[in-house]
Amino acid sequence: MSVRIRLQRFGKKGAPFYHIVVADGRAPRDGKFIEKIGTYNPMTHPAKVDVDVDKAVQWLRNGAQPTDTARSLMSSKGVMLKHHLLRGVDKGAFSIEEAEKKFQAWVAEKEARMQKAVEADKQKKEAGRKARIEEESKIKEAIAAKVAEKKAAALKAAAEAQAAEAAEASAEAEAPAAEAGAEAPAEA
Repeated sequence: MSVRIRLQRFGKKGAPFYHIVVADGRAPRDGKFIEKIGTYNPMTHPAKVDVDVDKAVQWLRNGAQPTDTARSLMSSKGVMLKHHLLRGVDKGAFSIEEAEKKFQAWVAEKEARMQKAVEADKQKKEAGRKARIEEESKIKEAIAAKVAEKKAAALKAAAEAQAAEAAEASAEAEAPAAEAGAEAPAEA
């Protein structure tokens, strides 16, 4: 019986979620498994991988073969590194304490890199948000200037129309008076 470490799909269509399981190689993908050793959620940013490192290393030492995807996920959490270090301990290259120290140093460095990447991503999003707000405010100012210009033109046109009406009204008022004055001498 070949034992495989692989992903078992859960979640709905378009929103996958995976369990990392140890299963018989002949079992269906989402079928019977021997043991669940972790989870993988690709929908978060960055993708969230939870693996029980000790269980995974024990299965690898017992001969379980990971799929390519499972290998890369476990490698990102240090399972493959710890397996490699324990093989070095078995060969006598260094002690178990040294191996554990190297593994913890790697985990600390990996966490620092991940935190730095998350912070950089947050800063990039914040800079993009500020740029969008600034661009929108410029557009709003341009629109407000156009609206103010149109209102000023409308007020000017209204004032000119009132002035024209007033001039026309005064001209009409003067015209009957002039006609009355012109007619009066003609009758006399």
